[in-house]
Amino acid sequence: MAESPTPETIDVRTIPKPERHPLVMAAYQKLAVGSGLILINDHEPKNLKVEMETEFAEALGWEPQSSEDGNFRVLISKRAATPLPHVLADVGELGGVVETSGSVWQLQPQRRDLDANIIALSPGGEIKEHIGPALDVLIHIIDGGGTLETELTTIPLAPGQIVWLPRRSRRRFLADEALGLKYFSVHQRKQGLTITSRH
Repeated sequence: MAESPTPETIDVRTIPKPERHPLVMAAYQKLAVGSGLILINDHEPKNLKVEMETEFAEALGWEPQSSEDGNFRVLISKRAATPLPHVLADVGELGGVVETSGSVWQLQPQRRDLDANIIALSPGGEIKEHIGPALDVLIHIIDGGGTLETELTTIPLAPGQIVWLPRRSRRRFLADEALGLKYFSVHQRKQGLTITSRH
């Protein structure tokens, strides 16, 4: 029976901090499924672990190793060829009226083709009239209510609706005065919208 190859060792203790995470992420990407690398650091890299779990989910193996020299060692392995499908959020846990308008959840992985957010507007809050980006957007009304003002019409918004916002269309969102408005938005990746409160 052939022995498993010895994992590559990456010692980041002497590498400038801004270069450490990109170095380890790139090395992980090059791994074959079932193989791994040993990371050595002077402390447990908790932020790196969170970042890698966000990117690769359960495809990532993270096994701390024993160390007698006071440094932290971990075996980082690739358990699957791609990140695995997994639950990102439960909208039931994001309920309730918000006091400040803005994004309350965002799709986090950096290696993605989509942008997705849950936007919450406080009671009476708004997204001011603007022309949308040069891409189509789908929104799903989750909670509360309000109106969507278009170039020609006003659309009442209620939970359960799926609304299409065609590219470059003019729109203004106004949240219900008592309930506010919360919706899930998904579209091709782009920079996010600016959310403001009405005074």
